[in-house]
Amino acid sequence: MEKPTRHSSTALANFLTRSRVSLVKPSGWTVLVAVIALLVSTPVLSVLSNIFVDSGDLWQHLAQTVLWSYITNSFLLMVGVGLCVSVIGVGTAWLVTMCRFPGSRLFEWALLLPLAAPAYVLAYTYTDFLEFAGPVQSFLRDLTGWGYGDYWFPNIRSLGGAIAMLTLVLYPYVYLLTRVAFLEQSVCALEASRALGCGPWRSFATIALPLARPAIVAGVSLVLMETLNDFGTVQYFGVDTFTTGIYRTWFGFGERVAASQLAAFLLLFILCLILLERWSRRRARYYRSSGTDRPLQDYQLKGWRGLGATLACLVPVSLGFMLPAAILLQMTITNATTTIDDRFWSFASHSFTLAVVTATLAVVISLLMAYGLRLRSNLGMLFAARIASMGYAVPGSVIAVGILIPLGQLDNTIDAWMRATVGISTGLLLSGTITALVFAYLVRFLAVSFGSIESSLGKITPNLDDAARSLGYEPRQTLLKVHIPMMWGSLLTAGILVFVDAMKELPATLIIRPFNFDTLAVRVYNLASDERLAEAAGPALAIVLVGIIPVIFLSLRIAQSRIAQVKN
Repeated sequence: MEKPTRHSSTALANFLTRSRVSLVKPSGWTVLVAVIALLVSTPVLSVLSNIFVDSGDLWQHLAQTVLWSYITNSFLLMVGVGLCVSVIGVGTAWLVTMCRFPGSRLFEWALLLPLAAPAYVLAYTYTDFLEFAGPVQSFLRDLTGWGYGDYWFPNIRSLGGAIAMLTLVLYPYVYLLTRVAFLEQSVCALEASRALGCGPWRSFATIALPLARPAIVAGVSLVLMETLNDFGTVQYFGVDTFTTGIYRTWFGFGERVAASQLAAFLLLFILCLILLERWSRRRARYYRSSGTDRPLQDYQLKGWRGLGATLACLVPVSLGFMLPAAILLQMTITNATTTIDDRFWSFASHSFTLAVVTATLAVVISLLMAYGLRLRSNLGMLFAARIASMGYAVPGSVIAVGILIPLGQLDNTIDAWMRATVGISTGLLLSGTITALVFAYLVRFLAVSFGSIESSLGKITPNLDDAARSLGYEPRQTLLKVHIPMMWGSLLTAGILVFVDAMKELPATLIIRPFNFDTLAVRVYNLASDERLAEAAGPALAIVLVGIIPVIFLSLRIAQSRIAQVKN
């Protein structure tokens, strides 16, 4: 046996020393993740701390007049949107995954296109398209000779209209998650159902649907959270929900405590959704057996069945993206001089700046959190990371209220101290600033980037960390020189997702934004509120075009999954 040399012994000692150091140093990462979690949870804690604060007679007035309408409308909106997105999302996912019909390959990615359009943009677009003086009713009157009052036409500005708009833009959440679940299901189970004589519908109902239940529940939960977060659609359609009530109480009555108490009620809705999702899967277990690598023979739909499948996929794509985009494009071209002006580029620069800053900070913070979990994955770190990434489940209006209350108190404290000591009034240093707005975006969208980065980092084998440590790399150097180059694509994807979400965000922006600092989303909202829909077309189209970017990434991934499945 070869005797160990002094050089090898020294190297081993250095390696063990570095290993011991690396086991101690990550405590700094623990503190970092804990601080991030505390900052991100501050808005929620601020809202909850005002639940039992006396708001005077205003809260009693709200309870006697509008509170039950807020509860009823929010509940009915959730039920209606939840049922509709379940039918559309699950049905289209099954058709494009397990069946072949005219256009099926195209619809695999086209069904994601409505993700690019915010619901409030569709609300403004369809209102102009379907109103009494719009092209649809004008065409009906010219065709039939009817006049005002001679016919019935559905009112788009209603609870049903809000359900329709939200359904058209949110069903892709259910479609995407459900389709991934169908692609990952065991081929053996589906083949067994066919061998037992089950047709397409029976195999779907008895085998595929129960196995995809976790994905469906997760998708519907995301949709319901986005539904409760919506402000532009329900406000424009005159549907009183918690988000409109918070805004009205804050700016109409100037009552921050009452607004925070309404926000707390909205948080209870969100909490119920999360608990319901967990409870629905409390005893269910879903396992995949062998046989997932072999592609299952598709159901060939021909004749009227193929035509029906094509229409079932074409209708949501057309109503959710193609028709609104065409209307906005036509309105923008017709009114180019009034929609694309110097102010438009100013609003676009504001939106772009906020989105870039938010996306950059979100990626950096998420990377630090995910790497801290990789270095020390204990219960405390896991809890802190989950707290920091819970903001996506909290509506933007709640986050805005939870940020402005503590920032206002901090500004007043600083101002009082400066007056007492120096005799100078500092005014509002943080409230209603870009810093506060970016912080609200981070609280809201940090989970989007964290999920993508944590998943990508988890795919890197720990052996690379050990190899880097043996070469003398500290954790920070390992992150910079080993992990980041390997996960660059995921970092870019996470940044793009946060960028697009920040471009579309309306409730938090509307409440927190500085004076004379409007974004494209706020510009569209203000113009639509003034019934200047033609002028709102340009900014709305810009938001839709920006929203196509993540859809392209998702479409490419879907195409790659299909190619990989065929090759296997």
